Amino acid sequence: MSTTDDETARRQDSRPPMLEVGRDQLMALLDNTSAVIYMRDADGRYMLVNRQYERLFKLRREDIVGLTDHDLFPQEIADAFRENDRQALARGVPLQLEEDAPGDDGVHTYLTVKFPLVNDAGVPYAVAGISTDITERSRAAAALRDSEERFRLLAEHAQDIIFRYRLAPEPAMEYLSRAVEQITGHPAEDFYAEPRLVLNLIDPGDRTIFEESWRAPRSGTITFRLRRRDGQMVWIEQRASAVREDGEVVAVEGILRDVTERMAAERERAELEQQLRQAERLDSLGQLAGGIAHDFNNILAVISGYADMLADELDEGHPSRSDAAGIKQAAARGAALTRQLLMFSRSEPSQPELLDLNTVTSDMLRMLGRTLGEDIELGTVLVPHLPPVVIDRSKLEQVVMNAVLNARAAMPAGGRLTLSTSLEHAGDGSDQVCLAVTDTGCGMPPEVLARAFEPFFTTKGRGSGTGLGLATAYGVVTDAGGTISLESEPDRGTTLHVRLPAGAAGAPGVSPAAPGAPARAGDGQRILVVEDEELVRDIVCRLLRKAGYQVFAAPHPAEALRMCRDDALGFDVLLTDVIMPGMSGTQLAAELRHDRPGLPVLFMSGYTSGPAPGGQELPADAPLIRKPFEAQTLLNELHRLITSRV
Repeated sequence: MSTTDDETARRQDSRPPMLEVGRDQLMALLDNTSAVIYMRDADGRYMLVNRQYERLFKLRREDIVGLTDHDLFPQEIADAFRENDRQALARGVPLQLEEDAPGDDGVHTYLTVKFPLVNDAGVPYAVAGISTDITERSRAAAALRDSEERFRLLAEHAQDIIFRYRLAPEPAMEYLSRAVEQITGHPAEDFYAEPRLVLNLIDPGDRTIFEESWRAPRSGTITFRLRRRDGQMVWIEQRASAVREDGEVVAVEGILRDVTERMAAERERAELEQQLRQAERLDSLGQLAGGIAHDFNNILAVISGYADMLADELDEGHPSRSDAAGIKQAAARGAALTRQLLMFSRSEPSQPELLDLNTVTSDMLRMLGRTLGEDIELGTVLVPHLPPVVIDRSKLEQVVMNAVLNARAAMPAGGRLTLSTSLEHAGDGSDQVCLAVTDTGCGMPPEVLARAFEPFFTTKGRGSGTGLGLATAYGVVTDAGGTISLESEPDRGTTLHVRLPAGAAGAPGVSPAAPGAPARAGDGQRILVVEDEELVRDIVCRLLRKAGYQVFAAPHPAEALRMCRDDALGFDVLLTDVIMPGMSGTQLAAELRHDRPGLPVLFMSGYTSGPAPGGQELPADAPLIRKPFEAQTLLNELHRLITSRV
């Protein structure tokens, strides 16, 4: 025997002898475990149970031994136990399975290991079982499965796309809810088969920000454009967060929502806000234009008045009489420019009158020529002897001016602009007088032509147009009973057609301009003139005195009231400006009529009739002459007021 064998033998001899484990020790071991342990013979009768079995079913082991499961449990449970025992005996190897058994708080689930006990002859004679209560774990697993099922159903029925996309090690779509097909037009299977499909559908301009959002350190929200399978572009809002492992982004989870309608609503709101700002700016400019027109009309009234007085002093053959006529003509042109300002302010009330369309067109040519510039060839084709039309002249001029300015914008490099008139016979026997404004500009594509008359629609850059021109023209023409239309093709120019019903001398509420009547002189009647502009007041007083009236002048309403009350001034007619500091002409007239209810009042103003700055408004039947006015207009209107009292 070698030295090594001797050493091994000495160590084995020094071990304590194996202790035999008796029945009591085995039972103590079995009784102090939390598992249920039992033995049943081949016939299913209990041979042994541990203390946990007694505690669980509240029976003594002495009462259990010899019984079967059918003596202790319901039929269905007992049959299941017996069948599992038979399988363990038949297989001859341990069998692990889950079994249900009744408990105080309901059915419990046990994880059971059953194995056969074999005698010396190798024949199984009994089954031993060890069962561990896994009820809580089983319930938790069932709850988790239920929760996952509810989440799946929720995700599948959600209107938004719920997704999980794996980025590493290889890109792959791990989950995609059913809404993806409704929003993108692609079924979920397409995204599973082609992981980069979601990136390919995103608009190239938004793709970078989309990819960056998937690797962002914090969750966030972005909005991007995505092209559907049918080619339609939709807006998508993404709320997503990155999934990290060991500090590296390995996946992204989030929600995709179709916000196309919301984006359209936001754009519409922004457009409405822009339109409101444009309208407010237009209103402010209109008020400014009205104020300028008022002051300019006062100046023109002085010029026109002095020209009238100068012409009256000169004989028909005097060489300077033509100079006075030229001054008068220049004042009339200034009045036309003022009318254009009032057209721009859009505060001019409609005053329909019988007009010759050829005359209006011809009168506008000089102003249009200065407006268009030398690179535009301006021409007319006017059909003679047209019947008159019934429309407010300033509004008609506004329509023509807008059409001309649009034509100018369409010909940046120059071109030809033609204004033409014609007479058209409708199928119902009525006649229409037509005005056409034709340019050789760039023209309009069909989509622009279809929207040309929409309010606030403009093809000009931001801040370069209000988009109200053609919409206003449409309103003016339709109010006059006519029609307005456009013909245009890209690179072939544009023609604006305005068609108005042929007017008649007997049109209700409209009377043709009467031929110039001689100025009616006064007969010593007393006129109180109230005007804050000294030059206007001076020329009006001189005209009235020359015509035979007694004239009293006041520079403002307060002085006029003092003269009437303190000086007991008596007069026959009040001639007053409308807008003056401290008190308006309408307020002055109301004050004076407290004592003299029937006092005749003639108003004069550089503003039009209707609302004026400060909220002052003339009565509908109040006689008004507009500055600048003819001397004979002033004298004839005064004569009419005086004689109407008599």
